[in-house]
Amino acid sequence: MTSLRCRGLLFDMDGVLVDSTPAVARVWSVWARKHGLDPETVVKLAHGRPSISTILELLPRADHDAEDREVERMEIADVEDIVALPGAAELLHLLPSNRYAIVTSATRALAEVRLSAAGFSIPENLVTARDVQRGKPYPDPYLKGAQFLGVQPTECVVVEDAPSGIRAGKAAGARVVALRTTSSDAELEEAGADWIVNDCADLFLESEAGNEEFLVLRRRTK
Repeated sequence: MTSLRCRGLLFDMDGVLVDSTPAVARVWSVWARKHGLDPETVVKLAHGRPSISTILELLPRADHDAEDREVERMEIADVEDIVALPGAAELLHLLPSNRYAIVTSATRALAEVRLSAAGFSIPENLVTARDVQRGKPYPDPYLKGAQFLGVQPTECVVVEDAPSGIRAGKAAGARVVALRTTSSDAELEEAGADWIVNDCADLFLESEAGNEEFLVLRRRTK
């Protein structure tokens, strides 16, 4: 495929718009060591899905709500090197506010802190961890994002970096563009990505000739 035709774009946040990888690694490494767990394993498991899912899986008998609040507190406090990823601000700038949503596994408080730290405005349409009962890799977050835009999920393109998010987008019925910012090509392909590109700088948008209702997403050729 050389282009993807859609009515709306659904962006993950961390690893797509915002580079929070160092902060995520720091916070989850501290948490892992506190509980006698391997930091590298925990950091990889935690990426791209709600914190509570990771906590439930690794500490089945813990006070999950208390642990979740503590992780959120640490993440909100750690924004020193949060920056926008290449091409992200430029791509969002091309989109009317009602044609895209940000769909993140972060809480709203954390999402707003990270977006602001990276220089983004808080979007009109923002789906966060507590807006859905089931997080990624379930389709619920991207179904909610499409609902916010008033379009069918099959008419959306999801932009993701994590295998769990790719699976969520595909399960929702959307096409998925995967970025190489945090995962290997093999992991992205296994999750079902339709396209794989380096980052948002490899993408550009056009309006469909004679039909402003549709957008055309293309890959830059080098």
